[in-house]
Amino acid sequence: MANKILLSLQDLKPEYQKLWNSCEIRPDKLSSTQNIVAKITANRPRYEALVQKINVPWYFVAVIHNMECSLNFSKHLHNGDSLKKRTVNEPSGRPLADPINGWEVGYTWEESAIDALTIKELNRVKDWSLPAQLWQLEKYNGVGYRQYHPEVLTPYLWSGTNNYNKGKYVADGKWDANAVSAQIGVAALLKVLLKEANLNIQSDVANNT
Repeated sequence: MANKILLSLQDLKPEYQKLWNSCEIRPDKLSSTQNIVAKITANRPRYEALVQKINVPWYFVAVIHNMECSLNFSKHLHNGDSLKKRTVNEPSGRPLADPINGWEVGYTWEESAIDALTIKELNRVKDWSLPAQLWQLEKYNGVGYRQYHPEVLTPYLWSGTNNYNKGKYVADGKWDANAVSAQIGVAALLKVLLKEANLNIQSDVANNT
């Protein structure tokens, strides 16, 4: 199982599609999921404006924003650190200092978000199919679950659904098999968001919307 990390996206696509097809939001998490999606939808114009500067679907950015920052626009998309200075936590020191303007303090959310997405090379992604997006989202958070605890599907994707029960990293490199993620995972958010926004994930991505 641990060797799955070495597989290509093409090898992993059936796994992600199967998990997505079987994924159901837990009844006790549905209301929380809908509330988050309502906040995402309210800020859709801001996410869409960012898409004009970097070729990444707006809802892909939005779900990362929730996972990393709880939709707070005063935090770095990289990891939720304050925008008042460069990131402290991993990845630290981002965005890099601007050699002309300094950028020592006070970033806009958009400046930071573009940096976060670019260092992950998401600006170069061509395949925005649903399974490919799930893979990119898992990589954004880190592949420690897949690599070291393949018995647990990453809660970054699956928390709040029938595909996740317990087990999580409670700190960098610190594993707790009995800890339960309190976050609503990306898959649950996308299940509601794609339906309520009436999005066709294939055609909408193709049109950069």
